[in-house]
Amino acid sequence: MKKIIVLVLLMLLYSCQAFELDTSVDEEIRRNYNPSALEQKLPALPKTLPTQTPKSSQTPNVPKNLPVPEPSKIQIGVKKLPDNYDKSTAIKIKKGTKFKVKSNSVISDYLKEGARVSFTSTEPVMQRYITVPAGTKFTAQIKDSHLPQYSGNGGLIVMTVDSAVIKGTTRTLNAKITKANLKKVFFNNIKGKRTYWKGVGKQIDKGERFYKKSRRASNKLADNPVGIIISPIPTIAGMAVYAVNFVGSPLFAIWSKGGRISIPAGAEFEIKLLEDVYLY
Repeated sequence: MKKIIVLVLLMLLYSCQAFELDTSVDEEIRRNYNPSALEQKLPALPKTLPTQTPKSSQTPNVPKNLPVPEPSKIQIGVKKLPDNYDKSTAIKIKKGTKFKVKSNSVISDYLKEGARVSFTSTEPVMQRYITVPAGTKFTAQIKDSHLPQYSGNGGLIVMTVDSAVIKGTTRTLNAKITKANLKKVFFNNIKGKRTYWKGVGKQIDKGERFYKKSRRASNKLADNPVGIIISPIPTIAGMAVYAVNFVGSPLFAIWSKGGRISIPAGAEFEIKLLEDVYLY
């Protein structure tokens, strides 16, 4: 038993000596080389260049006084379309499309040039990709107007429909009135009745009525023995007046005036597009 314990102790002692570090190599290096001298002989590190901003990231010097162009605004309507705009991609309301509308106020020949009137559509109008709903508001401008004139010329109203509010956006139009108060309108002119020939007829009727009165007067005089002598005189005078009125009626009718224009609010009109309308 003692031999075994001694043998174990010897093995432990031997293993401890095997783990000791061999520092002989380090001592040899220190004797042959000077570490401080080696650091002095090392070449100097290259100097770093100042950092440069890449040309692509540099901000160009832009003069502050140059005007900055505003982004092009999209315009809606038949005029002033952008030069580079492709109409084939727009929603189009075709030329010739008609809208049934009613007036929102009285329209008369008292309106002056430049006045504006409005209409409201009563029926929807369907087009490709869009339906213009009932209740759409149209606006027109009075281009010319006058009251009844002599020579039997009636009043006049000329208006051009130039805008509409379609689905909340104002659109530019070029349109005209084709019907006013259920009557056809030619050349966009709403005219009062021309009464020249009616005036001619009135003058003839006046002469005829005077002639009939003169005949009745002659008949009354003929019933009286004394008055029978002068009874032809009223008839002759009546014939003269009738002849003057008949022959002079074209001249007398010049002093007559034509009919007035007064279309009440709520009257029915018809609007027709003269050009295509592009919605984009």
